[in-house]
Amino acid sequence: MLDQGAPPQQRGRTVPASPGLGARLMRRKPVERLVAEGGQGEGGSLRRSLGLWQLTMISIGATLGTGIFVVLGEAVPKAGPAVTLSFVIAGLTALFSALSYAELAGTIPVAGSSYSYAYATMGELIAWICGWCLVLEYGVSVAAVAVGWGEYLNELLDGTIGVTVPAALSAPPGDGGVFNLPALIVVLLAMTFLLGGARESARANTVMVVVKIAALVMFCAIGVQGFRSGNYEDFMPLGMAGVSAAGATLFFSYIGFDAASTAGEEATNAQRDLPRAIMLSLVIVTALYVLVAAVAVGARPWQGFTDSEAALAQIMRDVTGQAFWGTLLAFCAVIAIASVVLTVLYGQTRILFAMSRDGLVPRVFSRVHPKTGAPRANTLIVSLFCGVLAAAVPLGQLADATSIGTLFAFALVNVAVVLLRRTRPEMPRTFRVPLSPLLPALGFAFCVWMMGSLSAVTWVVFGVWMAVGLVFYFLYGHRRSRLASSEVK
Repeated sequence: MLDQGAPPQQRGRTVPASPGLGARLMRRKPVERLVAEGGQGEGGSLRRSLGLWQLTMISIGATLGTGIFVVLGEAVPKAGPAVTLSFVIAGLTALFSALSYAELAGTIPVAGSSYSYAYATMGELIAWICGWCLVLEYGVSVAAVAVGWGEYLNELLDGTIGVTVPAALSAPPGDGGVFNLPALIVVLLAMTFLLGGARESARANTVMVVVKIAALVMFCAIGVQGFRSGNYEDFMPLGMAGVSAAGATLFFSYIGFDAASTAGEEATNAQRDLPRAIMLSLVIVTALYVLVAAVAVGARPWQGFTDSEAALAQIMRDVTGQAFWGTLLAFCAVIAIASVVLTVLYGQTRILFAMSRDGLVPRVFSRVHPKTGAPRANTLIVSLFCGVLAAAVPLGQLADATSIGTLFAFALVNVAVVLLRRTRPEMPRTFRVPLSPLLPALGFAFCVWMMGSLSAVTWVVFGVWMAVGLVFYFLYGHRRSRLASSEVK
């Protein structure tokens, strides 16, 4: 018998049952739809203007300098001279994940990076978790690097005009200061470039990358003159646990290739150039990291790196006995670290752009300015948030929080590449991970191992961050998901 109480259009036919909660959380966004929506935003579209050279420079810009100019002073006390091994381990972990990123970036060339890859392979909830980790990874990384920028700015000011920014205005609470003004300033400078558009930002970044590579080569050429083999006699004073702990802290220095993958919707030939840019940049960065770390530890006993965030400039001054070389390196570091802030801030805005387009975060993040082709409101909001964070939180806590977010996102990417191979084997791929699924499995295992090396406090912060993210998702993103809306229609 027909249900006389049902609406007329439903009488005489079966009404499909709405999907359950589990099905809604696991809904996947088709790859074809992800690609078709590439560049589209609220009120305009992103502009495709970046080639292989610019993408490689974005990748190097986001990576090279962070671990060497800033976090080396944090990592050496954990590992001793074996910090060079820590860089190798972190680089090897990054390599496994970079291979997975390269395949997925060539297959799904979109702005969302690992968030979009997870959406296509593991469903909306996992994609949200990955995207929320990326917000932690990028946003906190900008703040962490900005903190170190202030240290080198003081070195530069002291060596040129004999004054420094007062301690109260150059360090956050907990590190002897009240407000880190230089950290806020460098974030706002990067914001100014980004508001002009991707092409203009890429040009500025290229100049800064050339300066930073020249600075590191100069450091090696001069620092090796103070090399003392005795500094390496007790190579691993804190054991393998110290090496892995330092490697976990340093891992956030390798997120540059992730930043390159966020440029997928602004690359002229993303499927061809993104995999190349990712692999090329990782090789260059790892080689320079290991070389500079080896020279630095050889020129200064590892015990002398405690609380030294401008270590390279100090080593240059100690080796030469002249303030000029340390001041010159500090000048180069100011430019170099600014490029890291610029490119990582760029990556953060593009992640939120993709999440906003999917309805999981407010629409303001996907609004595109018709003149510049840049998400201006997104850039302003993210920059102000990161600037305030940099001015108020100590560097060590920021670096570890970035590492755990990065490692979690990378672990998911290694899973995603295997899943996409199985569910969509027919898709064209411009790059394929060799020895799959072995290498992705190793990448996943390395990420989990390094996450286990982080402190309990870092895990607590991560747990709180994830809890906040899940509350936001169920109260906002789950209800406003555009994929869900299209399925209802």
